[in-house]
Amino acid sequence: MVKDDNVAQPSVKNLGWLVTVAGTGALLALGVLYAWSVIKRNIPAEWGWLDWQKTLPYSVACVIFSLMMVLGGRLQDRFGPRLVVTIGGVLAGLGMVISSQTTSPWIYTLSFGLLLGTGIGFVYASATPAAVKWFPAKKTGMIAGIVVAGFGMGSAWVAPLAKSLIDTYGVQTTMLWLGIGMFVAVVTFAQFLRIPPAGYIPAGSTPIKTEEATKRSDFVPREVIKSWQFYVLWITFAFSAGAGLMIIGNLATIIGDQAKQPALSALAVSVLAIGNGGGRVLAGTLSDKFGRKAILFTSFVFQAILIFLMSKTVAGSVLATVPVLMALSALIGANYGANLAVFPAITKDYYGLKNFGMNYGLVYTAWGLGGFMLSLAAGAINDATKTFTYAYFLAAGLLVVASIMMVMIKSPQKKLPAPEGDINIHPTAEVTIPALKD
Repeated sequence: MVKDDNVAQPSVKNLGWLVTVAGTGALLALGVLYAWSVIKRNIPAEWGWLDWQKTLPYSVACVIFSLMMVLGGRLQDRFGPRLVVTIGGVLAGLGMVISSQTTSPWIYTLSFGLLLGTGIGFVYASATPAAVKWFPAKKTGMIAGIVVAGFGMGSAWVAPLAKSLIDTYGVQTTMLWLGIGMFVAVVTFAQFLRIPPAGYIPAGSTPIKTEEATKRSDFVPREVIKSWQFYVLWITFAFSAGAGLMIIGNLATIIGDQAKQPALSALAVSVLAIGNGGGRVLAGTLSDKFGRKAILFTSFVFQAILIFLMSKTVAGSVLATVPVLMALSALIGANYGANLAVFPAITKDYYGLKNFGMNYGLVYTAWGLGGFMLSLAAGAINDATKTFTYAYFLAAGLLVVASIMMVMIKSPQKKLPAPEGDINIHPTAEVTIPALKD
């Protein structure tokens, strides 16, 4: 029985850091999605793919990934993270292996887009909730940032490895070996994932009076979609993530064809990945201290400026020099990464922890649809105009709209001030601690 709400229960070993490392590792193994621009640039001309067809597997993977977050979150809430992540690893590996056996854009879209996208969605939906439940609410942003940084930094190792393998063995063999490695790594990390038992109170939690705790709500999904705040979060996430994904999905082409620095393509993808991962940890940590809205607003405005500058990185300009290109890549990655750390934290703040997996899955559909729309739009614009210029302007404009909308939003937790991650809500009644759930 638990008597003290301010300390972790001695009968349950805190597995928080083990789960955090395992979740980060599983997502790190799935970094091939963010390295798509390297694969896209090296698709052989004899395959006969148009530019928009080269973008299609990536765009569909983004959409399926986000939609499967809802199902993955639901399954994680019900069956625990270990099973769901294991299934995700199997599906992701299978998608890569099937891709390695075809040169058709349509089969690629089904294997890479549908199977890999589903696998990533299952892993992503399970890794963050499993980790944050072991820590007090004041560390939500930091822990969420660390876990999702794994996915953001995945392309830091996938991009150069894929480029080296493609140069030596070709695209198809590269996809095969990446798929096998992905399967082994994700399934292995999955075995270390656990969620704490019902009633578990992390060490360092700030005690809160029972009457105050009852004023805070754990929203069920149908209540989430009835709140106007959900739609503001959804639209701002779609605009901000879509802008970043547009750059990520085309970065190798931008560096190679626009800036005329093809030798730097893989390096730029890796630099962006490092910025992506670092931005997630930094933004998540800062949001615990300064508030979610302030960090998101700042990242939206900064990203709009950076994408506008990226439109000027034409051959011969100062902005197309190596140091500036690498700096722009890293900073665009960092601002994009901020979304992936702060949006799960603000979702938990606004809608509670109990149904966090599925609730964040609903919010996360914005990531996929935003990425799908802007990535395809960028490809279509490039096909029509032979430049990404108007796509840059579109993305920057949507980020400005998102920043304005972020100023308007407020917490749906109406009876208390908007939470900013500095309190942890737990029942004060005595509870029985059951066995850990896988």
